[in-house]
Amino acid sequence: MAITCDVAVIGGGPAAATLGTLLRKYDPSLNIVLFEREVFPRDHIGESQLPHLMPILQEMGVWDKVEAADFPVKIGGLYRWGSTADLWALDFLNIGSFQDIPRPSAYAGQRTRTAFQVDRSKYDKILLDHAKESGCQVYEGVKILNVTHEGDRVTGLELVESDKPGATPLNGETEVKAKWYVDASGNSGILRRKMGVEIDAPTKLRNIAVWDYWQNTDWAVRVGIGGTQILVLSLDWGWLWFIPLGPTRTSLGLVTPAEYLKKSGKTPEELYMEAIRSEPTISKLVENATRENKFETTKDWSFVADRLYGENWFLAGDAAGFADPILSAGLTLAQTGSRNLAYTILELNKGEMDADFLKRSYESVQSRRIRNHIRFADYWYSANGHFTELKGYCAEIADSSGIKLRPEDAFVWMGSGGFASDTLGVPSAGTFTIPAVKYNICSMTGVYPKWEVEKYNVFKLNIEGAEMTELASYNEGRVTKVQCFERDGKLLPNQLSYGAMYAALKHESELEPLMERYMFEARLRGFTLNFEGVFRSGIDILEAMTGEGWVTGEIKPGCRFLGLATSYPEQHVHMGWVLDGVGLTSIDPRQRDQVIMEMAEVERRRMVRPKEEISLA
Repeated sequence: MAITCDVAVIGGGPAAATLGTLLRKYDPSLNIVLFEREVFPRDHIGESQLPHLMPILQEMGVWDKVEAADFPVKIGGLYRWGSTADLWALDFLNIGSFQDIPRPSAYAGQRTRTAFQVDRSKYDKILLDHAKESGCQVYEGVKILNVTHEGDRVTGLELVESDKPGATPLNGETEVKAKWYVDASGNSGILRRKMGVEIDAPTKLRNIAVWDYWQNTDWAVRVGIGGTQILVLSLDWGWLWFIPLGPTRTSLGLVTPAEYLKKSGKTPEELYMEAIRSEPTISKLVENATRENKFETTKDWSFVADRLYGENWFLAGDAAGFADPILSAGLTLAQTGSRNLAYTILELNKGEMDADFLKRSYESVQSRRIRNHIRFADYWYSANGHFTELKGYCAEIADSSGIKLRPEDAFVWMGSGGFASDTLGVPSAGTFTIPAVKYNICSMTGVYPKWEVEKYNVFKLNIEGAEMTELASYNEGRVTKVQCFERDGKLLPNQLSYGAMYAALKHESELEPLMERYMFEARLRGFTLNFEGVFRSGIDILEAMTGEGWVTGEIKPGCRFLGLATSYPEQHVHMGWVLDGVGLTSIDPRQRDQVIMEMAEVERRRMVRPKEEISLA
């Protein structure tokens, strides 16, 4: 007997559950079946999240369930890394501004800028159960014995029932026939391997991860109700993660080069315990704690699959690619990618858009995301002055990747994967905002990279040699086409902030009228940020476009320059020129709100012009 369905998903982790939930949300008529070889709950590493993932939990309708599980709220991270022996913070919002509100709380306000530290044994089960409640059929404790195919077309799956307690009985149904097949089997890559898909490892990183769970450790940082930070501390020969997962449980792991472990002559567990004993901060935090003795190890090698789709199949989650965990991007990459894939399959079923365009778009966006994270991780490792035992290893990474560590070069190199690649229309690299990228570089090198936009006061659009192409945008269950310029692998999308700046540059070049025009174009596109928020987004976009060569800068006598007053993580960016006799960079902070209101009124007077005077082309 065969199980027949619209979409068969190999795996039941976050990538699979996200895919199934969103498919059912936007098309409840679909028959979605997930096949997971384990019986949940089960432990898994990759516990620290990024804020980019939170809107997807909300879209899935699972935010309230995850919040109710009382996972620690991730405010950001504390690191000993790079050029300083001191701890430095990379936070999502200013800890001093974090409001101590009762939990569970809604996805609103400050919680849209935070994330979770999740116990995967609980988190993955919440997501899988939610997929089931959304109408997906879920088989646990069922293994994929074989993937049958004819050429590049999958023809079916062969199943075998395990003897694990709680396994879903097959009742004689040992075959699967589906319209679409998705490999979300993680590192196993069951369908990927069967279809002969090779992988590309665009890095010299060959690390292993070893870890265990501890009970009753002290938290390094506790902020408000349930707020904390991931702790990442580098050693001479690797780094330790310390992630609070709940009131009593902590994930504590070591990442080190596989070659170093081999040369050390120690077992993975011996090296793990040596790392904990040698690190004063960690050893203090576990002083009164006990290990669960669930010690595990895995290779931690970054890769991207050569292709992410075939005639009737797709790769998702870690089966499609994996980036080093230093950026805590695993769950974010897996679930954002599955969201795009859900939208892709929905559109393929509608048959209204070109199938090749939809498939290529999914592959392009997800591959770029993974490669950007791998690229960023390469920089982190090669720039870490604490790796005294690994200097040759780090130099090899830098040399193979073409990394230039000078701050003035690093920013441009970091964005060479395309600042618009992670989220179409929003400037970021490795899910980090432009100011955060610069702050990262400063923390590694001790020097804050200068802003390109400070050097010039005239900016001109440069699209010479670029070709017009169309890319996919994913919103509210539908895929739409967005016009983009493409040149040397970089994108300039006519969407969101990029679209507003592109339109502004077609009309203005001097800095002051250019920023005024940008804010006008942004408001036309429905931006709801306050005056300063819209202005700050414009500076980030202009910086990204200048760094990527979409804009060339010039200096014109008599024109005003930009003066930046930046502080991380709030990243306040103010105009350096004087407006109506009041300079923002020198005013009393207590007067700031009043000045911004006055500037907003000036903006309104300048921007509200007769419609016929403004070309929106």
